[in-house]
Amino acid sequence: MLDIKLIRKDPEWIKNKLASRGVTSEEIDELLSYDEKRRELLVKTETLKEERNKVSQGIANKKRNKEDASDEIAAMKQVGADIKKIDADLEETQGKMNYILVRLPNIPDDSVPVGPDESTNVEIRKVGAVPKENFKPRHHWDIGEELGILDFEQATKVSGSRFVYYIGMGARLERAVYNFMLDQHQKEGYTEVIPPYLVNNNAMFGTSQFPKFTEDVYTVMVDENPLTLIPTAEVPLTNYFADKILDEKDLPKYVTALTPCFRSEAGSAGRDTRGLIRMHQFNKVEMVKVSKPEESYNELEKLTANAENILKQLGLPYHVIVLSSGDASFSSAKTYDLEVWMPAQDKYREVSSCSNCLDFQARRAHIRYRDENGKTKLAHTLNGSGLAAGRTVAAILENYQNEDGSVTIPDVLVPYMGGVTKITKENAK
Repeated sequence: MLDIKLIRKDPEWIKNKLASRGVTSEEIDELLSYDEKRRELLVKTETLKEERNKVSQGIANKKRNKEDASDEIAAMKQVGADIKKIDADLEETQGKMNYILVRLPNIPDDSVPVGPDESTNVEIRKVGAVPKENFKPRHHWDIGEELGILDFEQATKVSGSRFVYYIGMGARLERAVYNFMLDQHQKEGYTEVIPPYLVNNNAMFGTSQFPKFTEDVYTVMVDENPLTLIPTAEVPLTNYFADKILDEKDLPKYVTALTPCFRSEAGSAGRDTRGLIRMHQFNKVEMVKVSKPEESYNELEKLTANAENILKQLGLPYHVIVLSSGDASFSSAKTYDLEVWMPAQDKYREVSSCSNCLDFQARRAHIRYRDENGKTKLAHTLNGSGLAAGRTVAAILENYQNEDGSVTIPDVLVPYMGGVTKITKENAK
């Protein structure tokens, strides 16, 4: 959530920055009009409450002196009625103001390219050579189904579209992938966490999924309370620090987790209907950082390097792009996407997003730290996929496929596969 003081201080700058994210100047003007009215009402109600205190003191004095206080009592009743009316107006105005404020996206960093959508993203670097097979590469779903390690058909019967069964070596490959990721991140200083997979509305608000994206998640009732199946481990990991005041000397904090993620994929009808790219349920290893403000952009570069390290060790070609203002996530000030090469699609596909949210989430979730002078400040939060396991499996199947239908295991995963170096029809199950 943005700081209303910042918006109030330089509304034209805010309008210019948020225009690139689809926010109209009228929305900012409306927000500021509510803010002005709110501040006026606050002055009025505080003035009347001071007056009420004085009147109450006068009544007490007259009663002690056995004097008539009927005029003062009548005046106090009127003041009380005025306060009640103003407070009701104040609450309504605050509600209208907050409705707009919590739906405003983060301010894009000056280094972010300005543009409406993914067409204006900018490539930063390419890593790894795109493979040149002497045969036509097949899609990962065809490879997986032919080997018998992916079963989309039965999953559709059991759960519906965008679900899958991993079978035999398919299940082992995914397990190898995310165990390898977790081990790497532990070496890089991340503390592994197993968080809750169901979270309340406050947690979803804290990381900015609510109220903007309520249609993108699955919510269930538990003991008559709504709980949401996490769309990403970013939610419980970031909220682990909610309502806490950390010590400056303990920053930055690094945490990582493997969790299932659940997404309704609202609005994605007709997109990636086959394969592991866009699922309602998938596994992902997430990295979250809490840092001091002056260190957060340096931490973003390190976070991105941590995600890249996984792809480098797996030997998967990829490129890094910086998302334009119109394509970045709601809470992000700057995002790098890592896109891995998919031979059958003949293009790069996203496998990780690494974002710096500045104090946007910290303001919502009350994530703070105390500096060396004892002053309490808002921290900065960062998050990144390290990586989406299913998409990584898809990339391995396509980039390591052989003409005979087998799939070679990347060297770093062989120990996690019990020494298996290749998945074939003979050993698939």
